[in-house]
Amino acid sequence: MRLRKLLLPLLALPIALGGCGLLGPSTATPGGAASATPIAGDDWIIVATGSATPSPAPSVGGSRSPALPPVSFLPAPPSACAKSWIVRPPLIPLEVVPGVGKLTVTWPRQYESDYRITAVKQPLVSGSQPNYTWQHVAAGTGCTITATISGLKKGTPYIVWLDAPSTGHKLDGTRHPYSGRSGVVYPL
Repeated sequence: MRLRKLLLPLLALPIALGGCGLLGPSTATPGGAASATPIAGDDWIIVATGSATPSPAPSVGGSRSPALPPVSFLPAPPSACAKSWIVRPPLIPLEVVPGVGKLTVTWPRQYESDYRITAVKQPLVSGSQPNYTWQHVAAGTGCTITATISGLKKGTPYIVWLDAPSTGHKLDGTRHPYSGRSGVVYPL
């Protein structure tokens, strides 16, 4: 009985060390595609040998080639307007110069619209507020539009309001810049 217990592990040792090659002839070649001989039975899985591929290693630092070729732009034509305006919708920027009993207002032309401007007094008034006198201004053809509001009182604080009612709408339905407002100004 002892001999049988010793003999069984000794018979299993060559199979463990030799692998599946001891079970029968194989047509597998190292580094190539293997072909397996089918063995009768439904419980067997046939596996072909292959070679291991290295895992991708992330690159540290360095540069990669760009996805697209470099782009060069044609030179932009020089602007016909000497002054650059920063427009923050919906406000059109205004430049107001005080004069004797008047305010001269300049703004950039917007979308072929006509305009209207007014100077609103800033002292507090109790009760109903006075009506504003709007002055209509044509669209013009230049880069800027200038209009003068006259008949103002010296030393009285005013805020100039600008409205561009015909600026139109963008594709999403929002209006193009359509109004403007100055800070407090005092005619001379």
